[in-house]
Formats: sequence, structure tokens, C-alpha cells
Amino acid sequence: MKARAAKTAAAMAPAGQASALKAEAAPKKRVSPTKFFEQVMAEAKKITWTSRKETWITSLMVFVMVVMTSIFFFVVDWVLRTGVTQILALANAG
Repeated sequence: MKARAAKTAAAMAPAGQASALKAEAAPKKRVSPTKFFEQVMAEAKKITWTSRKETWITSLMVFVMVVMTSIFFFVVDWVLRTGVTQILALANAG
């Protein structure tokens, strides 16, 4: 399927870009497991972790937003329930 997509893209691309797309579609060379894990460790060293304070503030903000959202939906549910109850009461009275 990827080969078909690459052929379609190459056919639709301007003449100068067709060769670049063909080279991009070629399978990549396999990397040895040792080299792979070296690359993984190198990338892992680039990770920047959030501080304890940032994590605490973010968690607190999530909690506040959950509370606000639940209050909002509680009020909306109460208003709709009251409205529907009133409409049904009118229908049963008549």
C-alpha cells in the first residue's frame, strides 16, 4: 500500500521532485540492536522532566476544572430536569 502511495505521489509531483520521492520511499537500512539501544539512551538523556511544583500546580488545575465542569453539568441537568417535569405536569393536568 505504501508503494502504491509513493508511486502516485511520484507521478503527481513535478519532474525535479519525483526522484526525491522515490529515494524517500526506499526501505531504510536495519540498525543493530546495540546501536538502537544506544540511540534510545541518547534520546532518553534529552528528556526534561517537570518539577514537583509544576506537577502539583497542573494536578491542582485539573482538579479545579473537573469540579467546575461537574458543577456546570449538575446545574444544566437540574434546569433540564425541572423544565421537562414542568412540561409533563402541564401535559398530565390537561
